[in-house]
Amino acid sequence: MKLGVSSCLLGNLCRYDGAHAKDDYVVKILQNYFEFVPYCPEHLVFGTPRETIRLVEKEGTVTVETTKTKKDVTHVLNEVSYECARQMAHDELCGFILKSKSPTCGMERVKVYQEINAPSEKKGVGLFAQAINELYALLPVEEEGRLNDDWLKENFLMQIFAYKDLHQFLQTKPTFNELVQFHTSYKYLIYAKSQNSYKQLGNLVANHEKKSLQEVLNEYKIGFLKAIALKSDIVKTYNVLLHIYGYFKKEISKEEKEIILLTLEEYKEQIIPLIAVVKIINLYVTRFDISYLKSQKFLNPYPKELALRSSLKAYK
Repeated sequence: MKLGVSSCLLGNLCRYDGAHAKDDYVVKILQNYFEFVPYCPEHLVFGTPRETIRLVEKEGTVTVETTKTKKDVTHVLNEVSYECARQMAHDELCGFILKSKSPTCGMERVKVYQEINAPSEKKGVGLFAQAINELYALLPVEEEGRLNDDWLKENFLMQIFAYKDLHQFLQTKPTFNELVQFHTSYKYLIYAKSQNSYKQLGNLVANHEKKSLQEVLNEYKIGFLKAIALKSDIVKTYNVLLHIYGYFKKEISKEEKEIILLTLEEYKEQIIPLIAVVKIINLYVTRFDISYLKSQKFLNPYPKELALRSSLKAYK
C-alpha cells in the first residue's frame, strides 16, 4: 500500500531552513504498513534552503509571496503543485498525510496575512492541498498534527484500508455476485458511519434499474468512498454492536447476556475502549462459528497491531 506524505515528515531535509519536520508516528509506526511516496512542491520550485513564503490576502484574493523580497510566487508554485498532484495518479496512492500549517501543504487553518499591518487569520489552505482536494476529492487525506487526535486517526486509517480494499477488489473485474459479497462484508463498518449510506449502496447492488455491471461498479465506487469518508461515533457504533450481539444472544446464558450488555453500556459511557467489546464478540463469533460475522470488516478493519481501538478517545 502506497501512502503519499509531505517529504519533510519523513525526515528529508527539504524545509526552507534545510531542516526536516520528521513525525515519529508516521516514521516509526506507519512505515510498518505502508510504502511512502514523498512530495514537496516547495523544494521542487525553490530548492533548499530558501526564503520562506506565506499566504497574503490582497483585495480579497489570497496569493503566495516570499516574506523578505515580497515576490509573488503564486503562479509557479500553483503549477508545480498541480504537477505533483497529477503525478499521484501514477503512484496509485491509498491516502495522503500533509504537513500542517504549511502555505503549500496545510489542509486547513493556514495563516493568511494582510497587506497592511494587521493580525493574520487562520483561514487559509495550502496550494498543494487545494490541488489534491480538487483532483482527488475522495482520497483519504489528513495532516500529521490532526493524527494526534485518536478519533481522527482511527477514522483516517480505517478509511485508508477500506479505500485500498475497494480498489483491489475492482481490479479483479468482479461479477455481480462478488459485488454483493464485498458489499455484505462492509455492512457493519458502513452502518457505523451512516445507515442511510448502506441502504443507498444496497439499492445500487440490488440493481432494480437493470443497469450494466460497469455502470453499477462506477456508481458503487463513488458511493462507497463517500461513505467511508464519513466519521463514526459512539452511538452509531454502539447500535452496530447491538446488531452483532443479536446473532448469538439466543445461544448464550442469561448471565452471559448480562455481562455482554453491561460491557456494551460501559463502552457507550466511555469507561472501556472498543477493543474490549470486540474481543468478547470475536470469542462468541468463533465459538458459534458465525461465518457471516467472520467476514465483517467492522470486526477487523485494519491490523490489530495499530491498536487504534485501544484508546477511550478513539470514539466521540
